[in-house]
Amino acid sequence: MMVINVAKALVGIAIAYIAYRGYRRNESRPMLYLAVGFVLVLGVPFVLFLGGLPLVALVAVPSVAEQAIVAASELSQVIGLLIIVYALRM
Repeated sequence: MMVINVAKALVGIAIAYIAYRGYRRNESRPMLYLAVGFVLVLGVPFVLFLGGLPLVALVAVPSVAEQAIVAASELSQVIGLLIIVYALRM
């Protein structure tokens, strides 16, 4: 399962990098938004789970910390998707 999550994060970051290069080359603001959206959808949740889950063991109430990580991950994904939609509508 971890291999799939790493692959998703790497593909998302690769797409974001390509979109960012498109922004730099053409000065296209939608490409910048597309890059940021992909980072929020695929990169941030991976970092949250990778860095946050080991910290859950250190917290007095692990279920609350775990729920906070999941909520932050889902919020990042929703905001990222909204940014991608905005970029495509520009």
